[in-house]
Amino acid sequence: MKHLHHLPFIALALSVIGTLSAAKSPYQSVLQHSRIRGRQHGPNVCAMQQIQGTDKKYFTNCKQWYHRKICGKPTVISYECCPGYERIHGERGCPAALPLVNIYKTLGMVSATTTQIYSDRAELKPEIEGPGSFTFFAPSNEAWAALPVEILDSLVSNVNIELLNALHYHMVNKRLSSDDLKHGATFNSMYQDSDLHIHHYPNGIVTVNCARLVKTDQHATNGMVHVIDRVITAITNDIHSFLDTDDDLENLRTAVAMAGMTTMLESEGPYTLFAPTKEAFEKIPRATLTRILSDPVALKDLLNYHILRSIQCSEAIVAGTPMETLQGTMLEVGCNGKDMTLNGKAIITRKDQLGTNGVIHYINELLIPDSAKTVLELAQGSAVTTATQLFIDAGLEPNLSGSEPLTVLAPLNEAFKDVNLAATSETRKLLRNHILKGQHSSKVLYHGQTLDTLGGLQLRVFIYRNNLCIENTCIAAHDKTGRFGTMFIVDKVLTPPMGTVMDVLKEDSRFSTLVGAIQRAGLTELLNQKGSYTVFAPTNDAFRAMPSGEYNRLMGNTRQLTNMIKFHMGEEVLVSGGIGSQTWIKPLHGEKLELSVRNSTVFVNKVPVAEADIMATNGVVHVVHSVVQPLPPKVLGDRADVSAGQTVFRRAAAMRSSPQGVKNDHLSQKVLESSSSRTMRRPQ
Repeated sequence: MKHLHHLPFIALALSVIGTLSAAKSPYQSVLQHSRIRGRQHGPNVCAMQQIQGTDKKYFTNCKQWYHRKICGKPTVISYECCPGYERIHGERGCPAALPLVNIYKTLGMVSATTTQIYSDRAELKPEIEGPGSFTFFAPSNEAWAALPVEILDSLVSNVNIELLNALHYHMVNKRLSSDDLKHGATFNSMYQDSDLHIHHYPNGIVTVNCARLVKTDQHATNGMVHVIDRVITAITNDIHSFLDTDDDLENLRTAVAMAGMTTMLESEGPYTLFAPTKEAFEKIPRATLTRILSDPVALKDLLNYHILRSIQCSEAIVAGTPMETLQGTMLEVGCNGKDMTLNGKAIITRKDQLGTNGVIHYINELLIPDSAKTVLELAQGSAVTTATQLFIDAGLEPNLSGSEPLTVLAPLNEAFKDVNLAATSETRKLLRNHILKGQHSSKVLYHGQTLDTLGGLQLRVFIYRNNLCIENTCIAAHDKTGRFGTMFIVDKVLTPPMGTVMDVLKEDSRFSTLVGAIQRAGLTELLNQKGSYTVFAPTNDAFRAMPSGEYNRLMGNTRQLTNMIKFHMGEEVLVSGGIGSQTWIKPLHGEKLELSVRNSTVFVNKVPVAEADIMATNGVVHVVHSVVQPLPPKVLGDRADVSAGQTVFRRAAAMRSSPQGVKNDHLSQKVLESSSSRTMRRPQ
């Protein structure tokens, strides 16, 4: 008996678990969330979110609850009775179930009084008061008020037959709860068995013919009432029929015919078509439009970019969502207040024109996917406008606008911050080397690959853990793939390789001391031959900074000089874009060079690199103003550098792996802690 006081809590927990497990649909899930948010206000209370300045209310999910926004607009939280319950004066929450009455009376109880009045006028009242099992999708009072006056007048003044037909189209001759309203389902209405189209979205919103259910599952003795936010009409035409009959879609109709897509838009679907109007086509430069219309591949991509393989009603959108188009790329479908948006722009002029195989939203702007653009069009309006203008000034616009397969390395605008490119023949040559022959994808480039440029050079590809680079410049964004060309947005202006490492050093007066040392050490041939080297090149100032005695000993000892120079040379090409927080490179002499980047400056063995990425045909040169020294051994507590003691650790591990080793484990520990162990070094 002492545990009985826990029973109410257990019962409550089981009740919550049972309710959660019974959530059969997205709508039920979001309703349950609203119940949980509202339960502090009493039984059967649901939290609702209302967009400020409108009458639109929504049950709330986690994302909406914490963001406190719907369609980008702030919301006000209210606490109301959940469907099927009502308040009792003096009691907390909504403890009472609504009385079960017929559909006609239920309409009055759920504030669909205009539908109730029109049911009287159309002489529908006896039918929805009598026996049967109906589902009534009842327009709210606001839905009737939103109808154009001329339509409403024609409905209520035509000897009631039109009004009766309209109301019957809102009815199904059986009981349908929200669980029965499956996504993509159709039901025969009571008006000539015309179809009603149901869509049940993952965010919990349910629509019928794109009208949102705002009060759901209102039970009646003879059926079910769902209040909807608009008056719906019968659907008889497919999507292509809209194109055939609407003059505003004449240009689109012509384009669809030219692309051979008429049959598709007459097929079963379902589709969402963002239909460009005449105005949308007129906004496009004539040359661009002519080019696309005359190119079957580009035209089909253009049209498919306007089509989703699903029905997306505007009332189901509460936030921006990426959706895949038939063209294969994503389109951001969202909303901003009352406006439906595409890629963040409110360009939709008419919404929810429903056909038998989908829905049309009219747009006043043509959406051109990257795959239908020239390289020049890919670059316009992006973060590479400086480079784009330089290409144009250099007379390369025909290359970027033509049908020749190519790939453009387009530096970001900020890459030109410290670069002044005058309009000279050298600049034109440099820019031609920013254009690769052939259309490439970064996903299929490989380390060591060479790429031919329009300028006649070959550029090398370097694949690093954190970057993909072509010579000194690294790809800074995803590829932009056009009709014939691709654009790689890169972080730097390209510096093509001009000669070997030795040529680079000889051409720069800052390295005269280093060049003399290389010649004295007999390494000239090495730095001229084919290979892959990273050279940290000390300047004349670096050598002058050395103590005179040390400098003289170095220059007088060929072996020591050779080892010093080789210690400054890595065995691979490592440009600055490939250096991360924990990077090292094996030198030609010595153990390793440790590299890092801090505040955009590269460090090698803690020496700052004054100038990075001077490219050579057989490597890369990084300028340093100090001679690089080996790093002292790292210390962990009072123990010596771990790498220096690897042999001892291996021996200790071997001893522990045998019975004798276990016995002598304390001896191993003494060895590790001895002074001789702390000063051991790996032999050179």
